[in-house]
Amino acid sequence: MLLPAAERAELADRLHGSLDQAYLDQIDAWWAKEVEARIDAFERGEVEAIPADQAIAEALKKARQPRA
Repeated sequence: MLLPAAERAELADRLHGSLDQAYLDQIDAWWAKEVEARIDAFERGEVEAIPADQAIAEALKKARQPRA
């Protein structure tokens, strides 16, 4: 976390590129399943949508909080 953003992005890209394609395919399958579950929950009225800018702001705020 002490690296500049550009260096962290490069590191993340290199780490991602080092993963086996079969594993990446499994991650994609997990995400697809999660997306479908969230869409289904939304359509059933179990969750409400919030504007993207609000969701991003909340995620960034949580990401910047110190970890215990």
